Amino acid sequence: MKVVFLGTPDFGVPALSLIAQKHQVVACVCQPDKVGARGKTEFCPVKKFALSRGIPLYQFEKISRDGVETLSSLKPDIMVTAAYGQILSQQIIDIAPHGIINIHGSLLPELRGAAPIQYAVLLGLKTTGITILNTVRKVDAGDIILQKQLDILPYETNGELFTRMADLGAQAVIEALDLIEQGQAVYTPQDEDKATFSGKITAEQEQIDWNKPVEELINLVRALNPSPSAWTLWQGKRLKIYALRPCEQSFEGLAGQVVEVTKKRLAVMCGDGKAVNVTELQAENAKRMDIASFLNGRKFTVGEILGE
Repeated sequence: MKVVFLGTPDFGVPALSLIAQKHQVVACVCQPDKVGARGKTEFCPVKKFALSRGIPLYQFEKISRDGVETLSSLKPDIMVTAAYGQILSQQIIDIAPHGIINIHGSLLPELRGAAPIQYAVLLGLKTTGITILNTVRKVDAGDIILQKQLDILPYETNGELFTRMADLGAQAVIEALDLIEQGQAVYTPQDEDKATFSGKITAEQEQIDWNKPVEELINLVRALNPSPSAWTLWQGKRLKIYALRPCEQSFEGLAGQVVEVTKKRLAVMCGDGKAVNVTELQAENAKRMDIASFLNGRKFTVGEILGE
């Protein structure tokens, strides 16, 4: 089939790569370039892939305003989206005979929205998965074509899960395209009563609240690793935290209080009366380190309070 692929970050690249092997990708569409550090223009992963394969590329400031005529002229059989980043108008949705299908990183109707993989980790879910669905005007509310389930591993970070989900999404979308091409796809409506949502992570969520229980803080840190990363204040500066583990030993102290410091261990009290071990972190203007390396050059004091 003739396919137009719409996506921007890493999540869509494995799918785009497989689609290009089995179908004719007549164009890729991604978000406009962003200016990064030191004023340098950064290309997104989908753009890099398209340029490396000689696939025609379009970057519409507003696709529903600027892209209808161009995409219509390509006469695609179907369009595929994967974390594209713009809302699509009905005009765009109606261009291809088979419509648009989306690769979504959750088992819909659970976790509709912008950050389903992060929220699966944040909420401490044990399983998640990929949904291939038909795109409609309401966000992530279209009929389900197929789903693939995936177990979330103990202490798995958002970054680690993201990579596995992207690969699973690639497998799922190829299966869905085959079913659609063969006329065998079954479109199952979602149960609106079971819908939940995952909005973008806010700046407020990034700051660690040591009053929360151990498990909730461990999941927060996992969900924000590697980016944007959870943080706390230490000696008046931001200290990024990348990994926490439950502390087996019992301590007494205030939430956020350092209760143990050794050459290889830093334990901090949480709001449920339990302590947590900080195992990977990063000081301002420094490299990300494991706790032993960090403590080799910096000193915490038992009794000091993080977050103040």
